[in-house]
Amino acid sequence: MKNAAALSEQQPATGTVAGSPASPASTDLSTRDRVTQLLLERGATTAAQLGSALGLSPAAIRRHLDAMLADGDVVAREQAVRGSRGRGRPAKVFLLTEAARVRCGTHHYDNMATAALRWIARNGGSTAVEAFAADQVAALEARCRAAMEDAGDDPLARAEALASALTAEGYAANASTIASGGQLCQHHCPVAHVAAEFPQLCEAETAVISRLVGTHVQRLATIAHGDGVCTTHIPAQPRAQSGNTVTTVRTDR
Repeated sequence: MKNAAALSEQQPATGTVAGSPASPASTDLSTRDRVTQLLLERGATTAAQLGSALGLSPAAIRRHLDAMLADGDVVAREQAVRGSRGRGRPAKVFLLTEAARVRCGTHHYDNMATAALRWIARNGGSTAVEAFAADQVAALEARCRAAMEDAGDDPLARAEALASALTAEGYAANASTIASGGQLCQHHCPVAHVAAEFPQLCEAETAVISRLVGTHVQRLATIAHGDGVCTTHIPAQPRAQSGNTVTTVRTDR
């Protein structure tokens, strides 16, 4: 009954059509998004103020705030009181953590990065964009190379070491052996929205993978182009070449 009451308090703000109630999970997510937006706009806010603004009971707003505290999205502090303070303990105020604030600004940063690259393209052409992309991945390449120091010379072993290094960088990567060689998969791309317009970012990253594994590679799919995973194929027996070669092959056409 307690959960049903909480849901009934939240439904007016979800726009749910009568007869088609939202699931508890989707309703909770919607309410947490609204709590996050209020905290972003108002800064330090008490539970009572949040509940009043959202039309939620004290018990319902506390449930959402407790979940956000557990997930590291908000922190609680004592409310600063100017002048003499009345009896009782000071009220708690809730604030967004830095991590939560950064997530709120993701699209803003993406838009700024895209605008910057458009400016570079207009004033310096594609060569300037390629140089910028190469410069951006240079530090990543250096860190991954250091992490792969003991990986040996075998490309597939190096791919596994690279996957671990990329995971530490936030790419959620893994490597596997397949019939035609190896496969490196990245399940997260921090620049996917920008790379959708500027594939030079993907090409620079693919070149890094090629140099780090020590052989020719093929980029088969990218998150930036709508694929679920960035997938790079590492052939088992690459052709002998004077230097590492990068080939991009789209498979979704």
